[in-house]
Amino acid sequence: MARVLVVGSFNVDHAWRVATLPVAGATLSGSYATGPGGKGFNQAIAARRAGAGTRFVCALGKDVGAQLARTLCSDDGIDLRAAAVADPTGTAGIYVDAQGRNCIVIGAGANATLAPGHVADALGDVAAADVVLAQLESPLDAVAQALDAGRAAGAIAMLNPAPANVAIDETMLVRADILTPNETEFAALVGRHVGKRIEADAVASLDQPRLHALCRELLPHGSVIVTLGASGCFVSHAESMQRGDSAICYRVPAEPAQAIDTTGAGDAFNGALAASLAQRPGSAFIEHVRFASRYAARSTEQAGAALAMPRLVA
Repeated sequence: MARVLVVGSFNVDHAWRVATLPVAGATLSGSYATGPGGKGFNQAIAARRAGAGTRFVCALGKDVGAQLARTLCSDDGIDLRAAAVADPTGTAGIYVDAQGRNCIVIGAGANATLAPGHVADALGDVAAADVVLAQLESPLDAVAQALDAGRAAGAIAMLNPAPANVAIDETMLVRADILTPNETEFAALVGRHVGKRIEADAVASLDQPRLHALCRELLPHGSVIVTLGASGCFVSHAESMQRGDSAICYRVPAEPAQAIDTTGAGDAFNGALAASLAQRPGSAFIEHVRFASRYAARSTEQAGAALAMPRLVA
């Protein structure tokens, strides 16, 4: 079975549904639920439920949250390679309003202890047919180790540069074959690495040549997919690596959805994209992006993060 190797975070999510998102000084009434999350785990669940054999590399505490992670990975058939540490398992507080918008506060806990050595051991058998996917909720040296292992093996090294407030340098970008920012993350990266100021809410309205030029400045050697929410996504390739596409850059419209909760939609896109790349290496890249867009749209039609990921396999 085609394999996706995800290196990242696991959190126990504490989520409140409220009429409007909190502001300073406000006390709100809402409904509460708890469940698994973390960008790494969300993406691993998405990759597995999108049909790919999946390994998840993370750090967990020695607590109930860790037991939850182990049980869920076993239930979904995910190969869990977790470092057990003294710190508590990561947590997140999530608020979701009536329009499905969210704001999130993260307590990293064990996620902050993930070590490059553990990543190296867990990815020791990465192969050229694999996709290695990482995000920025783990220590950056561990993320770098994951991307290096993937590229050294000839696998696809895929970086989701989220969350946007985590600053990375050019050496991290060089490690990525595929970069998948949303509009907020893209604006932050362009500001830091290209030296041009763009407002996040203006990214979707930029014309295609302008977006492509910024992507090429940001990642000259690889492919950039900017996810734009209701505006779909934008794809930009290096001339030397168009991944089977006839166009060097293009937009893919958003899939229709009856969204009730957008929490984890970006993770759904990333996990599904990695799964499609691993399972259908001969397909044009646009087909992988369309599949990931459909998958992400379906994920918004259920409440929650990891457990809202659609099941496309038994």
